Amino acid sequence: MKAQADAAPESLLKMAELAERSGVSAPTIRHYIREGLLGDGEDIRRTSRNMAYYPRELVERIQLIKRLQEERFMPLRVIKEVLEDNPERVNALLELEDSILERALASAEQRKVSAKEVRERYEIPANVLERLKKIGVLTPGRGGYDQDDVKIIEAISRFRAGGYEEALGFTVYDTLRYREALGPLVEEEVRALLDRLVGEVEVERAVEIIAAGADPLRELIGAIHSKLLLAELASQRERGR
Repeated sequence: MKAQADAAPESLLKMAELAERSGVSAPTIRHYIREGLLGDGEDIRRTSRNMAYYPRELVERIQLIKRLQEERFMPLRVIKEVLEDNPERVNALLELEDSILERALASAEQRKVSAKEVRERYEIPANVLERLKKIGVLTPGRGGYDQDDVKIIEAISRFRAGGYEEALGFTVYDTLRYREALGPLVEEEVRALLDRLVGEVEVERAVEIIAAGADPLRELIGAIHSKLLLAELASQRERGR
């Protein structure tokens, strides 16, 4: 590491101070340094073999690295790449993700429906609800079911009322087909949304845009599915001729 001779130690931090302010242990910080996560070392001033001073700006960078490790489960190799590319964008991305999740979780907690009310309202057998929970389609919490869970239950209730019965082979496990198909689509959607919004609009405005798109997106997916379903039925009829 290259020593910076003209930097005053008073404007820098000792390792113990850096660890205390960042909330990350000194051994972990030293590991980050060895891995090249804290720059090339030009801003670190060594006054002796066992004494060095570090820029105050490293506090936020160390906290960000630790957060990416613990909350996003990112390996250090990947963290190094994204920080070298655009560390400000990484911070903005995390802030936007947290704001979206906080708002969604707060809304979900306020509008939960109890299991008792769900059973009475939709006349869904308890064993069916339990199977849907077991396969991860429903995720009830301590306060009951959130609004997305309720919509899934309502849809299944309407399917059953329309004749989609287990005697004909229709079971709760059919829902897995849609979850598995939607998984990659949702991953791509999230990447596209975040790429287009992060750094372009304020966090609150980005959260509002994403929230405003939820209902139209459901309608869009439903309409496209309907068109594809009719097109496939027509195609099969043509192939059968």
